[in-house]
Amino acid sequence: MDIRTPTHELTRAHAVLRARRLIVANRPDWALSPNGLSQLRGRGASAQNALPPERHATAAEGAGDEEAGESANDDLNDGLGAEFAAIDALLDRTRNVLDGLAAAPVSRPQQVPTDEKNPLVYDPDWDEEERLSDWRAMLNRTTGQPPVLSAALLWDAWETKEPLQHLPWLGHLLVGAMLRQVRKTSAHLVCLNTGLRAIPRERRRARDRTARLIGFLEGVTEAAVAGLKEHDRLVVLAREQMARRLRGRRGHSKLPQLVELVLARPLVSTAMIEKELKLSTRGALNLVAELGLREITGRGRYRAWGIL
Repeated sequence: MDIRTPTHELTRAHAVLRARRLIVANRPDWALSPNGLSQLRGRGASAQNALPPERHATAAEGAGDEEAGESANDDLNDGLGAEFAAIDALLDRTRNVLDGLAAAPVSRPQQVPTDEKNPLVYDPDWDEEERLSDWRAMLNRTTGQPPVLSAALLWDAWETKEPLQHLPWLGHLLVGAMLRQVRKTSAHLVCLNTGLRAIPRERRRARDRTARLIGFLEGVTEAAVAGLKEHDRLVVLAREQMARRLRGRRGHSKLPQLVELVLARPLVSTAMIEKELKLSTRGALNLVAELGLREITGRGRYRAWGIL
């Protein structure tokens, strides 16, 4: 833990990391849905509106029971009803947050209307809803086009329209989510900023739209190259770590073959090790234990191991 006050850059990086994890943790089409955009913008639906249908039915039944028992509880009301109601509301909000739902805003006697924003913080003429609708219209128009070209058009539309005043970085994550939705990248959320950082600002902010799009495509290429370099670095590091376990082994040991098999596959199972190395199940498990591989599936019946 850092004892110093977090800087603005650190706070922004933390917000970006939380948004990336939220996008990856949900379905591929969640980020670009109305519900996903609302939660990523920090404007999630209230807990009552976000309740599943079965919980709505339970709440309705509970309301009927409360109406039936109101007359019986009138004599027990000793002035603590408001405090008990506040505790119940807090428990309901906590339960909804634990269920992954957005907490309902706490009602106050003098609550400022949501449409009245501080002009020192928000631009009164900045209509986020209209700009976001225009950007989503561009998303609909790019449906059916090549994924990378669609990503370039969406990125350029976000940079020119600037839908959100205080979340300009969200556009890059949404473009990455679109590539994940169309399964251009199925296993990860591409980090476009890694590649765009290598492109000069004059090209990314050029007045000519074609120049901006070409700059974005080059940024995607740079991001892919950086990802491959990072992958190779991790593979070399894993090879060096596993090579330490090969010291002092006999010449006919099958442990070096297992190292090559693990490096050549994203994951290996017991059946794969048995087939490739001509071993029994117990022998394969013994080699895995000696090599110290990371178990991925977490299951006892079907187990798989990998290094990344």
